[in-house]
Amino acid sequence: MNRNIQQEAADLLLDAGVSLPLLRIPIVGKTLRVTMRRPTLGGIIRITRLVQSLGVTAKQMETFTDDERRRFLLNHGHTLARIIALTICRGYLSGILLAPVLTKMILWWMPYEYIWQAQIVFIAYLSEVKGFLPIISLVEQINPLKPTLSQKRKRS
Repeated sequence: MNRNIQQEAADLLLDAGVSLPLLRIPIVGKTLRVTMRRPTLGGIIRITRLVQSLGVTAKQMETFTDDERRRFLLNHGHTLARIIALTICRGYLSGILLAPVLTKMILWWMPYEYIWQAQIVFIAYLSEVKGFLPIISLVEQINPLKPTLSQKRKRS
């Protein structure tokens, strides 16, 4: 898969998301689509727990054969659909109330090829999240609890 890293990074920064077809309505000739977006911090924590329960990385998922892919979807399909639902329902209440319903809709209506590709792309994005590392190192250097030079030290 040939990836355009700059375009993907720009889309993530702009929170453009990834649009997926959920259900094709033949009478109208339209397709109902949902958009996976970058989750909030609470959502990232919930999704990371689910990804860790899978026991594979995005690079390992890319190398699966068709038979391994089908077996993995059979064993972990509900978890994959739950991850997609949590990226669509990003809020706290919507994650609790709407994500289980959306998980069932994804399992029933979304083609498995889209579920599979969405997982590979999203798990790769999630594993490359390093946005807080500079902030953490800066806070470690500037310790707010350490007295500054202008403050007098307390004598015991």
